[in-house]
Amino acid sequence: MNDPLKLGWREWCALPDLGIPAIKAKVDTGAKTSCLHTFGIEPYEENGVNYVRFKVHPLQKNEDLILECSAAVKDEREVSDSGGHKELRYIIETRMVIGDKERLIEMSLTNRDSMRFRMLLGRRAMEENTLVDPAASYMNGRLKAKLLYGLV
Repeated sequence: MNDPLKLGWREWCALPDLGIPAIKAKVDTGAKTSCLHTFGIEPYEENGVNYVRFKVHPLQKNEDLILECSAAVKDEREVSDSGGHKELRYIIETRMVIGDKERLIEMSLTNRDSMRFRMLLGRRAMEENTLVDPAASYMNGRLKAKLLYGLV
């Protein structure tokens, strides 16, 4: 059996299919589906396939860095936020890399401007061979995200 993915309550990860080399995620075992902070969401169709293009501020406290992404729409679902408010959200499927582990995960897209973390890692992404230590942080290393984005 493979070694489990070990997570603290927050981790750096990458979303290579979206062109996001580094984003800090809050590990949230209470959330079913992972969530990405997005804005400027625009649905479109290409060759009969539904897509969505969107923008991302991948770094906390940095509104100047904007990445433009697109992905095929896997689904649209009503999702409840932490306050119990329901919202219809686009669901995409994308690769996520944490440390030396890679997984295909589902993510909902919504505006999280008021939230501290740009991404939540939900329990569906952790169902396969994962251990969470809520007292730890960055068990898979700290990234120099500003270097990855050429901001230093």
